[in-house]
Amino acid sequence: MKALRMKMVMEITGLPRSTIYFYIKNGKFPKPIKLGPKSSAWLDEEVYGWIEERKRERA
Repeated sequence: MKALRMKMVMEITGLPRSTIYFYIKNGKFPKPIKLGPKSSAWLDEEVYGWIEERKRERA
């Protein structure tokens, strides 16, 4: 399990920062975990799981 910072999440998903936070706000994307007072990251398995869900929805 790895912690992914925003830049990597954006690269993996192809989504801009604003869309990621919009989806989080609407419960459509995994929430980040706090690593410190000013640092957050996403669990790689949750991000890849989200992508897998998108793949299943298109089928």
